[in-house]
Amino acid sequence: MYAIIESAGHQMKVTPGGLATLAGTAGEPGAEVTLDHVLLVETDGGEVFAGAPYVANARVIAVVDGESMGPKIRVFKKKRRKGMRRTKGHRAVFTTVRIKDILL
Repeated sequence: MYAIIESAGHQMKVTPGGLATLAGTAGEPGAEVTLDHVLLVETDGGEVFAGAPYVANARVIAVVDGESMGPKIRVFKKKRRKGMRRTKGHRAVFTTVRIKDILL
């Protein structure tokens, strides 16, 4: 059984017992999270339920494992012959969740 979910504009395939990385902060470690934006579900029997855009009454139950930060992104801007140079950057926050169950 697997499902394809949408989180923060990204689509990912999840299976029960597997790990998924979500953008942003989803909750405290150990907290249970429900993901409602399920695009597709395939059962163990081979049945496929596709949504338009989401599968009705389908949800994925997950437990928050922890947070981490992505790589540092540097944004450098320069205008030639003007002496203008600007450096900015950021690190995105990601939440790792463990998938408990996929419910239809």
